[in-house]
Amino acid sequence: METRYANHPEEIKRYNTDELREHFLVETLFEPGKVHLTYTHVDRMIFGGVTPAEETLTIKLDKELGVSYFLERRELGIINIGGDGVVVLDGEEYDMVRQDGLYVGRGTKEVLFRSKDPEQPAKFYINSTPAHHTYPTVKIDIRNIKPLEAGEPEKLNVRKIYQYVHPNVCESCQLQMGLTMLSQGSVWNTMPCHTHERRMEVYLYFDMAPDTRVFHFMGQPDETRHLIMKNEQAVISPSWSIHTGTATSNYTFIWGMCGENITYDDMDHVKMEDLR
Repeated sequence: METRYANHPEEIKRYNTDELREHFLVETLFEPGKVHLTYTHVDRMIFGGVTPAEETLTIKLDKELGVSYFLERRELGIINIGGDGVVVLDGEEYDMVRQDGLYVGRGTKEVLFRSKDPEQPAKFYINSTPAHHTYPTVKIDIRNIKPLEAGEPEKLNVRKIYQYVHPNVCESCQLQMGLTMLSQGSVWNTMPCHTHERRMEVYLYFDMAPDTRVFHFMGQPDETRHLIMKNEQAVISPSWSIHTGTATSNYTFIWGMCGENITYDDMDHVKMEDLR
């Protein structure tokens, strides 16, 4: 597990491209037979990819977190973006086809990940946050989620927002997680943009062709920066930063949030004339 430390907004004004990527961009999440995790000190979110191939994989973190097992004091959200797989929670199996989600409550001792076909492995994307209470584990099927529809064709931002770990779907302590799918011909997400000082966010961009690139914008509204991202890469967005992007083609992204509340629309909107 890689550790990323928090950054003051004044610091990134002096970062060059390599430094910006080193602090905020995670380039490798999914590798067959591997668990790739990043621990950010921004609200202590853990995120990453679990890609089982021939062998069953698990997350073994104790010393790093000062606990006896990973979810002793944490909750977990999972969305599968790969082939069919299985998640086993304390002996109970959950089939996970592509775009299936799972909320796992605090106190679950054993979390195992399997792929049904090693040639087409599951790709389990995870977000985990500290938790103060145990809420029930819930399997989440995208077909049962009524998406929020947003955007306008003339603004190139038509999209469907699927809320997975959200009060409309299941209870959680502070984790929110969902998936946003841009329509063909649309390339802008979260524009007009916003910040939310009360919560941080992580984006995973995926469903992109090999030569598609996302231009992800971050920074304070009057001091913006950008990162160029490829398929299946993730970016950390501190609470003081905007998080918006455009791309050379349409794409899908998973958003995960944690912080002071779980009110999805608690955001501080940025006027277009204030962006620099």
